[in-house]
Amino acid sequence: MRKLYPLALATMTLLCPVFETSGDEGMYLFNDLPVDQLKSKYDFQPSQAWADALRLSSVRFNSGGSGSFISSDGLVLTNHHVASDTLHKLSSEDRNLIDDGYLAKSLDQELKAPDLELNQLVSIDDVTERVNAAVAEDASVADAAVQRRAVIAEIEKESTDKTGLRSDVVTLFGGAQYHLYRYKKYTDVRLVWAPETAAAFFGGDADNFEYPRYNLDATIMRVYEDDKPAELDHFLRWSDSGVSEGELVFVSGNPGRTQRIFTVEALKYLRDSRLPYVLDYLRRKEIMLQQFGLEGAEATRRARDELFGVQNGRKAYTGMLAGLQDPNTIATKQTRETKLRAAAQSDPDLSDTESAFAEIAAVQAEKKRMLGQTVTFRSRLFDLALTTVLRAAEDAKPNGERLREFTESGRDSLVQDLLSTAPIYRDLERVKLADELARFVESRGGDDQWVAVVLDGKGPRERAAELIEGTKLDEISVRKTYLDGTLDDIKRSDDALIELARKLEPEYRRIRTINEELDERERQAYAKITAAVSKLQGASGYPDATFTLRLAFGQVKSYIQDGETIEPATDFAGAFKHEAQHQGQTDFDLPPSWNQAQDKLDLSTQLNFVCTADIIGGNSGSPVVNRKGELVGLIFDGNIQSLTSDYLYTDQQARAVSVSGVGILEALRNIYGADQLADSIGK
Repeated sequence: MRKLYPLALATMTLLCPVFETSGDEGMYLFNDLPVDQLKSKYDFQPSQAWADALRLSSVRFNSGGSGSFISSDGLVLTNHHVASDTLHKLSSEDRNLIDDGYLAKSLDQELKAPDLELNQLVSIDDVTERVNAAVAEDASVADAAVQRRAVIAEIEKESTDKTGLRSDVVTLFGGAQYHLYRYKKYTDVRLVWAPETAAAFFGGDADNFEYPRYNLDATIMRVYEDDKPAELDHFLRWSDSGVSEGELVFVSGNPGRTQRIFTVEALKYLRDSRLPYVLDYLRRKEIMLQQFGLEGAEATRRARDELFGVQNGRKAYTGMLAGLQDPNTIATKQTRETKLRAAAQSDPDLSDTESAFAEIAAVQAEKKRMLGQTVTFRSRLFDLALTTVLRAAEDAKPNGERLREFTESGRDSLVQDLLSTAPIYRDLERVKLADELARFVESRGGDDQWVAVVLDGKGPRERAAELIEGTKLDEISVRKTYLDGTLDDIKRSDDALIELARKLEPEYRRIRTINEELDERERQAYAKITAAVSKLQGASGYPDATFTLRLAFGQVKSYIQDGETIEPATDFAGAFKHEAQHQGQTDFDLPPSWNQAQDKLDLSTQLNFVCTADIIGGNSGSPVVNRKGELVGLIFDGNIQSLTSDYLYTDQQARAVSVSGVGILEALRNIYGADQLADSIGK
């Protein structure tokens, strides 16, 4: 599963082009598509109308994934695992949507998501000159970071005030470019159909990141405006045939973060420090959530969505680390880096390139020292407390001086999250917070001054129970009171978690300031490397992924694994055969609805397929379209060979895995009895 797991965002966000490209590599900006490359390799030249229609038919999920509009009356297609956060929040002890699935047979049965936001990219403006002009040439690192943040906040607020659209300034090419992305937001999103997890995640963890696959990892939602289904001008038509070997396809989605520009020293930091740290964290959380689930069926349900995300992240990061631990990965990057540095040294205009590599190396040592220094405990209730405290303090400042997530342009999204109606389970929160406090003690040592502040003379479990008992932040009315209140109201609060967040605020800001300055140092260094790449190799290419809309392309293509040819497509017959071959293994049991409908299905209908398009986490839910711009598939995963794509791409074996569009229609009609829904798709 290629969902964007939150920890992926903790990696550095510096964005630059790769040194070289090969095969079908590339996550291209919609305002700089690889027209010449597509023309020369595939004899295809996308028109502006083709690109605009695809862009406006694509959406981003704030929960960490992608999707697409598939009808004129607001239907949205995405993955089941992208929608699982919403399915979990809409579930209860008496209604388990994740296990049992859901089908709304009329508009009044469509279930409103409590806090989901979808973003449609409307326009892109280059604001590079304005951002660069606001940062003084002789500014210190600290001052440069403040000046840059201020002008970005100013640009975003001006745009939001003028257009009413969500406005985000995106850093590209290591600070060489800054683009203003304007989005139309849809915040009334409702669930229409979701299959059972047994169909969506058929094969379970054993098949995750593997191929062949037989998954119906799809969900359909609908966007509303003014309490009515939205009327859309741009949506994807649906191909009535499956894909074939060698066919050119395109992926329009929001890849999360890549590190392809990273220097060898930066990759070694990831290999030796950052990724092992993340994996230790994930393994710990996996055990904690599994143990909580042993308390009963309801406990299992409450922890399931988060456990799934942790397990998926653990497997993905294991693959990433394995890629970096392969000596060939570092050797390949070292060859490219050596070539670039040698060329730069022979050019007088690029004399500062070598110092940029040295600066990045120095930053890695400092990042290693900071690793694990945090006071942000991963508990929903503590997150709400810390956000509440920071919000009040930041609102007292001019907009340009605020932390990025508290500026005026992001206010609506912040409020939506704070006032979410999603259930919060105190028993799960208590267990999660206790584990976080214990980890905090282990990381900092029992004699650390901040450990003393946090524990207040108690053990982690006792203190967590006290903190959860002493908060009312699970009540929406209480959160709204704080949201409407002032900094003085926060200071007077006797809520236990708010009191703790208030005490930790100085340490949080200290750590954040250090990390932001490290980011600024890296940004400036990578900008110098980018300048060298642009001069020596030209300015063409694509920036590292930023969880913003990109276009990738590739071929539907088989590959060789362990001496065996892996065919590109699977069908429904293969799914039932796969079930029979794994009889007795729970994760390989298709849901009863499938077995009951087996005689009605056209078993030769394509179910999954692979292609060489360049994707990573965040692309989950991305539409796959053909030359005509018709939807032929839905990205839901990559194979195990694709997990090095964060750092190094090759299309020799790496494949993006999709649900076939015709497979979704076959299932809707002949398994789920959703003919009316199927008839409305693409119209």
